[in-house]
Amino acid sequence: MSPERLGRWLDGVATRHGSFSEVVPDGERLHLVCADTTTVLLRAPFGWVPAPPLIAGFTAAAARPHRAAVLLVRRGRWAVGVFDGDRLMVSKVDARQVQGRTAAGGWSQQRFARRRANQTDAVVGHAVETAVRVLLPHAEGLAALFTGGDRALVDEVLSDRRLAGLAALRREPPLGVGEPTKATLLETPEQFRAVAVTIVEPGDRPA
Repeated sequence: MSPERLGRWLDGVATRHGSFSEVVPDGERLHLVCADTTTVLLRAPFGWVPAPPLIAGFTAAAARPHRAAVLLVRRGRWAVGVFDGDRLMVSKVDARQVQGRTAAGGWSQQRFARRRANQTDAVVGHAVETAVRVLLPHAEGLAALFTGGDRALVDEVLSDRRLAGLAALRREPPLGVGEPTKATLLETPEQFRAVAVTIVEPGDRPA
């Protein structure tokens, strides 16, 4: 859920299910219980420090802008960016051809497999250099790194020792994205800034 919508949504929950009878912080999460025993669990995207009033404090923390880096990699294409809140500050999107069709068997297939592996290695290498050039100058003050695409390729990119500091900021779960295009990159704040919400109403519980 968008952090900007959270306050109004909680007001609606309290209207439908009764006022919150229990409000308990739990690490990065806030646990709420309504008068009708409906439970709500909220997870702050960048964490928070509990302080009274808890609900207002959580809502404010969730909406506070944070600087975050994004790294998206798939075969043949990669995108990186640095966001301040939901505003893209700097980015780079690039591509390199990787053969996608299989070849005939025998030596031809082996040559095809080697060529494809070399092309994939080149994609990883270029993505590393892009991340070093675009992300590292903004590393100071980053709250998190969010990744998406092909996890194995992302792992390879982040294994470069120059990106160790960024890798240490990596947050899970990975972003659910398609091809790493500029449009895809611009949509990622909808995911990494979202407050994770779990709501269980009395009727949802097993008898």
